[in-house]
Amino acid sequence: MKTPDVPTAAAYKEVGTPWTDAKPADRLPRDAWWTLYGDTQLDDLQKQLIAANPDLAAALANYDQAQAYYQYTRGDLFPQIEGNASAQRSQLSANAPNPAPKQLYNTRTVGFSASYEIDLWGRVRNEVAAGKAQAEAAADDLENVRLSLIAQLVDTYIVLRGLDRDSAILTDTVKAYQRALDLTEERHRGGIAPGVDVARAQTQLEMARSEAEQTLAQRALVEHSIAALVGESPSQFSIAPKIVDITLPAVPVDLPSTLLQRRPDIASAQRHMEAANANIGVARAAFFPSIGLNASGGYLSSQAGNWLTQPSGFWAIGPAALLTIFDGGKRNASVKQAHAVFDEASAKYRSTVLSAFTQVEDNLALLNHYRDASSAEKSAVAAAQRSLNFSLDRYREGAVNYLDVVTSQTAALQTQRDALSLDTRQLRASVALIRALGGGWEQTQATAENAAATNKPGQG
Repeated sequence: MKTPDVPTAAAYKEVGTPWTDAKPADRLPRDAWWTLYGDTQLDDLQKQLIAANPDLAAALANYDQAQAYYQYTRGDLFPQIEGNASAQRSQLSANAPNPAPKQLYNTRTVGFSASYEIDLWGRVRNEVAAGKAQAEAAADDLENVRLSLIAQLVDTYIVLRGLDRDSAILTDTVKAYQRALDLTEERHRGGIAPGVDVARAQTQLEMARSEAEQTLAQRALVEHSIAALVGESPSQFSIAPKIVDITLPAVPVDLPSTLLQRRPDIASAQRHMEAANANIGVARAAFFPSIGLNASGGYLSSQAGNWLTQPSGFWAIGPAALLTIFDGGKRNASVKQAHAVFDEASAKYRSTVLSAFTQVEDNLALLNHYRDASSAEKSAVAAAQRSLNFSLDRYREGAVNYLDVVTSQTAALQTQRDALSLDTRQLRASVALIRALGGGWEQTQATAENAAATNKPGQG
């Protein structure tokens, strides 16, 4: 079977020097990549997911089914032997065309039968090959589900911790806006500030409180999602709010050609092609006679006393052939169907590979541009805070009205939240990139590169 050609570049467009060492998907370690984010609570949640996630359990059951079917198909490689024993009392009809003189008699039989298909045309071999490929595809599907769920948990946890930071920003903002309201009320009581300043300060405060509550609502939904992933009831599951510095890992990126070996969904698609190709051989074998070797033997007697004696023995052995002469085109249709299934599997393989390359390039582009945007956003946060401090000082001095303060407050809060959102998106893009690369790499090389390039998003 020839694997379909898929357009493959020499290197990813979004990186300079790619990392080249990789193992096939069957042997690639994926058991600890989430530890690169440096959060022990995330590590514990991953253990819960692997132990209790229902989708992962369903994928494991599907894998067990495929393994059992493969073992079932392997049974046709060996002779089929059956034993039998019976003791019967029978009566013949007196009105039969040639009635027997003795219409009542006993029959006692013990024996065996054996059959073996001589696989001249490869039907059995191809059925076994198809079963093996399906079992291997099921193993890849299991690994793909596991990888997807782990990545989903990391991504959701990052969103949760981002909301914790957002909530902390809004809590501090509410306190600052309350102080600003107190200031305007004091100035208003002294006849220095008009009532509109108090109204504007009150509006800012209430809007911040509303945003804080909306953030808590979003956090609750994200927490419920994590509960479902780890197999717990949302009513009995909680994660305490906490400000966590999550590490942004440096992900080594391999050559595009090795991506085909690393992603379990690509391996699964390729093995589905192998199974479909083998099934073509099964369909073609139906045009040739099925040749088998049959044997039987045992003891048969009407009397118990001489049942298991030499004169009561019988046996038979010989080849047998079966060929369908006319079937109204069923075999031709079966071969055409098998070819169509193979063509479908090939197209899905190409689609899976192209999608994989797209996902890698997408997330590399996001990380590259988010990194540059993050630097500019942090400068904007600092500038907005300076503007707010200056506006408040000028307002205390009576040099500006409160509208200038409101404008500066809005800009300062927005830039802080934008910076936080950008940091969260960077982390999520890194998760998506690791997922797109197959969820792992050689730790010896990756550790060295990670130590040289690891940084933390500016969320503090």
